Amino acid sequence: MSVRETLDKIENMVVGASRLPFTEKTLINDNELVHYVEELRNDLPKELNRADEIMRNHDQIIREAEEEAEEIKRKAREYAESITEESEIVKQSREKARAIVQQAQDQEKEIMERTQANATQLQSNADAYANQVFDQLIGHVNGTFQGVRQAEAGLQQALNVLQQAKNQMNQQAAHQQEQQFMPESE
Repeated sequence: MSVRETLDKIENMVVGASRLPFTEKTLINDNELVHYVEELRNDLPKELNRADEIMRNHDQIIREAEEEAEEIKRKAREYAESITEESEIVKQSREKARAIVQQAQDQEKEIMERTQANATQLQSNADAYANQVFDQLIGHVNGTFQGVRQAEAGLQQALNVLQQAKNQMNQQAAHQQEQQFMPESE
């Protein structure tokens, strides 16, 4: 399961949770929430490993581009060295070899710049995604804990009201008993 799917499940759990009467609080199954948090703990490293794998491939692409550029340079040098005459053909060959070397260097530079830009973008995207996942998780967990605290405060108020009502009923019952045992005035 992906991190996004787990976050969707947490969000659906919060949206679909039962509401406490007379409050805007919701009840959430803490076991289910803990289960989803565990899923995130398991899945998030997989997502980060994928990003690391992409970064490792980036290094391989750069190495291959460098090897290809070196091969082109080597061939250009060999070509230039194989021509020994100082005639017009030799001069043209040398110019062509220099052009090939320059072209290879330009291609190498372009490939390196593109590869570096892609790698930087991939790393940035992976970092942003991880931050977004953690921010959403923290927001959901904070919202849930706030709801639990508010529900606890509401229950405490209800207990206080019930205790006051019980005390009043006990006082009324005691007063009624006193009146029953008091002799009536003649």
